[in-house]
Amino acid sequence: MKARILTLSIILTGFVSNSFAQATAYATTTAVLVAPIAITNTVNMHFGTVASSATAGTVVLDFVDGRTATGGVTLPLAGVPPTTAQFVVTGEGTSSFSIAIPTAPITLTGSVTGTLTVGSFLCDQAATSTLVAGTRTLLVSATLDVPANTAAGIYTNATADASALFVTVNYN
Repeated sequence: MKARILTLSIILTGFVSNSFAQATAYATTTAVLVAPIAITNTVNMHFGTVASSATAGTVVLDFVDGRTATGGVTLPLAGVPPTTAQFVVTGEGTSSFSIAIPTAPITLTGSVTGTLTVGSFLCDQAATSTLVAGTRTLLVSATLDVPANTAAGIYTNATADASALFVTVNYN
């Protein structure tokens, strides 16, 4: 018998694959800028004409240019009419914002000797509000303390600093 020799050939096929140690993805970067918030004083606070007496009293200014007196203070009909402080806030659309008003009394200095204090400030919008079409009007009321026998004169604080009536607004 003849032996047959079979030859078996094995062909190895190698697979080559690319292997990466890192991958990269990209993101869009965006920023939305809004109109800066701003505030302008449009009407100054004025308690109007007030008469003192031998008894101390107060004048409470409301949000509609009205006032009431307590104690020995009277409110003459003639003279300078009262005005509630008014501020206009402008900014972005219907954004919400916070409101800060004085928490401590401010001092009014007389054209003669003496001082008066104004305190108990209130804003008609409380501590926050929302712009309507980019604007909002704020009204600020307060109470004027009038000591007994206060000298006649004009009492004011026109200083534009932290010792004056201020309203600060910030976007929420």
